[in-house]
Amino acid sequence: MRLTRQRIEETSPLSRPALARALRWTRFGMMAEALWRAFWPLAAVLLVGLGALMLGLHDSAAVEIVWAMAVLAALMVVVTGVSGAMSLHWPSRAEAINRLDATLPGRPIRALLDDQATTGDDPATRAVWQAHQNRMAARAEAAEHVPPDLSLSRRDPFALRYAAALVFVVALIFGSLWRVASVTDLAPGGASAAIAGASWEGWIEPPRYTGRPTLYLNDIDGPVLDIPEGSQITLRFYGQPGDLTLAETISGRVGELPSASDPAQDFTATRPGELRIDGPGGQSWTVNIIPDTAPQITPTGEPEAEPFGPMSLSYEATDDYGVAQGRVIIALDLDAVDRRHGLSVTPDPRPEIIADLPLPISGDRAEFTEIFREDFSQHPWVHLPVTFLFIAEDARAQEGASEPLAATLPGRRFFDPTAAAVIEQRRDLLWSRANAPRVAQVLRAVSHAPEGFFRSETAYLRLRVILRRLETLSRHGLTEPQQAEIAQALWDLAVILEEGDIGDALERMRAAQERLSEAMRNGASDQEIAQLMQELREATDDYLRQLSQQAQQDQRNPQQGGDQSDMQMTMNDLQRMMERIQELMEQGRFAEAQQALEEFQQMMENLRITQNSNGQNGETPGQQAMEGLAETLREQQGLSDDAFRELQEQFNPNAQTGESDQNEGRNGGQGRGQSHEGQGQPGQGQGDGDTGQAQNGGNSDTTQPGEGQGLPQGLADRQQALRDELSRQRNSLPGAGTPGGDAARDALERAERAMDDAENALRQDDFAGAIDDQSRAMDALRDGMQELGEQMAREQQGQPGQSSQTGAIQPGQNDPLGRSPSRGGTPDGQGTIPGESYDRAQELLQDIQRRWRELGRPPAELDYLERLLDRF
Repeated sequence: MRLTRQRIEETSPLSRPALARALRWTRFGMMAEALWRAFWPLAAVLLVGLGALMLGLHDSAAVEIVWAMAVLAALMVVVTGVSGAMSLHWPSRAEAINRLDATLPGRPIRALLDDQATTGDDPATRAVWQAHQNRMAARAEAAEHVPPDLSLSRRDPFALRYAAALVFVVALIFGSLWRVASVTDLAPGGASAAIAGASWEGWIEPPRYTGRPTLYLNDIDGPVLDIPEGSQITLRFYGQPGDLTLAETISGRVGELPSASDPAQDFTATRPGELRIDGPGGQSWTVNIIPDTAPQITPTGEPEAEPFGPMSLSYEATDDYGVAQGRVIIALDLDAVDRRHGLSVTPDPRPEIIADLPLPISGDRAEFTEIFREDFSQHPWVHLPVTFLFIAEDARAQEGASEPLAATLPGRRFFDPTAAAVIEQRRDLLWSRANAPRVAQVLRAVSHAPEGFFRSETAYLRLRVILRRLETLSRHGLTEPQQAEIAQALWDLAVILEEGDIGDALERMRAAQERLSEAMRNGASDQEIAQLMQELREATDDYLRQLSQQAQQDQRNPQQGGDQSDMQMTMNDLQRMMERIQELMEQGRFAEAQQALEEFQQMMENLRITQNSNGQNGETPGQQAMEGLAETLREQQGLSDDAFRELQEQFNPNAQTGESDQNEGRNGGQGRGQSHEGQGQPGQGQGDGDTGQAQNGGNSDTTQPGEGQGLPQGLADRQQALRDELSRQRNSLPGAGTPGGDAARDALERAERAMDDAENALRQDDFAGAIDDQSRAMDALRDGMQELGEQMAREQQGQPGQSSQTGAIQPGQNDPLGRSPSRGGTPDGQGTIPGESYDRAQELLQDIQRRWRELGRPPAELDYLERLLDRF
């Protein structure tokens, strides 16, 4: 039942201050809500119209369009205003009470306005009713005003109000309220009034590359203007001609000038001075010009040659607004050229080298440092004195140049003597076409006795073809295209001589050795030596891979009764020798490095003779691979033992102290039975085992208990070095393409992954997890060795002198691990393990069993011991 106005006014509970305040603000909110819902279309139309005027759209549109839009806007204002007035409904006080009461629990205001249903003088009933009224009054006292609901989502589904607000905000940012007044010019008599009043407008537009905004002169009240040099000034005078005139001294214009009273004035500010508008509403300014300085550029180092030709030269450049472009001019410094031999004649005219400079793709170009890279290896001026002139240009086409930098033009260097001679004659030919007969004579002398100079007949024949063509062309006069043709042919020949196009791996290795030796003698850079050293490594790997393939394809039965005292070489020995050579070169000890390189070359020659001789005293690649894998397995076992001792020390710190004798005996056993790698440095143990089986009989383990193996980081580094060594062994493993070889590679790859997991576990002090991963690695290593051994046995079955029914090792033949078994098939020839090794094995097994029975040990250690017992 709705409340009547008279009833509400007569009710005293609504006169309470808190309730009356909440009711009053609720009603004000409902009034605002009614106004907004009724007149939001009118507000949107007004915002759009005002925004268009502030942006000055009426100044750039035709008068007819402006009038049409004005009529349309006025019509929309009338329609929306009338519609809003008709739909406006002012909220009554009763509606405000109902809205406020609806927000309170139990509608207390309605309860206060109700009367008692029963009439009578029953005290109990009156007491209950009074208690109810008091409770409702307390609730009504806590009332808060209800905020208005200004949402128009249903009335404005297309969000037109937001579009109107956006237009107005854009006008506030980019427009001006002054432009609204100019709409009066469109009214009848408005233009005449403007002319009669005489007004002006002006703009200052700085150059775009400065990034500064356009200035509206009418908004500037100060007497001083600071503007960039080259700013464009535009003035427009309205009124009778002559009412307004211009006086300025900042453009520096000469010759025929426009009249000072012209209604349109456009000029560029080039110097400081005065800008004055004389007449009604005129104004004057003192103009200061912000100069646009020329860019500066400077090389910050010397040109450096990168491996195989490209040069690099760093430079830095600065400019107040940013460098637009740059270039470097390289000119021949003829006065500094050593004019001897082919350079003694007058050079042919040749233009300067002009190359664009690299600029930052992103970021600020006002101050930056970049590196100029270019390959001038085939240019005639390479390795000759030149000057580098750096030039930077800004957006205003101002240029700044550096001081000429005198240096030698870097380029590719040729370390092969024959290739270097060919390149020198190519330079002389490009220096002057008059050198053609002399170049032909020198090349004929070079190719007179090709033995020892040309490793490839193809290169020698190409030189002879180039020589005959050069001699023929020089007799009839060498032209520029022919000169370029011969020069390109000589360049290609020098590259072939330097890098080689022959397929023989030994020749490539010899060429790499000679180039490296020549580079050390000529003082090559560290980058060039490193690149040549990498070439030598790759050529050596190719050569050894070729030997391995030849050994697999050779069907002859190798002699097994060779002298066992002959030196046996492994891949680790070669790797250590090359690392030693590189270390000597890095230390600047080139004489010792040259001697070591000669020893390496002689060793490789001996390896070639041994491999190709009928005796074949050296081990086969398969045996070498098996020997290396066996050594890796032994090192992994030793590393796993060290990790186990660390795990034991972690859970039982006193265990090492109480069992030092046993640990010492264990270490001694390892020294007798295997080459233990734990020497305190990663990879050092590899060297002990790489020289063959000669150390099996001696005690090579110098590590005392707890020494060199107490730090988890040291164990992780040793594990990483062991994984790297296994990766190298897998890459050089023979038998590529065969089922056994591929299976062996897969097994070694699994071992690498397990070693990587073990390394990560060791770095996190997770010794138990590391031991599990190391166990998986050893299992995979054994699988790989088994696959490789079976593949070697299958290859030996088809060779003369081998049994076709069994893969047994013949007398005098090494087993897959490189060992020399006796007639009994066991190391002692009796079919049993030697006594000392057997006793030691039994001792270790009993020690493992004793530890496993001690239930007080950590669960991880007990689990590891159980796995050892299951395996052995």
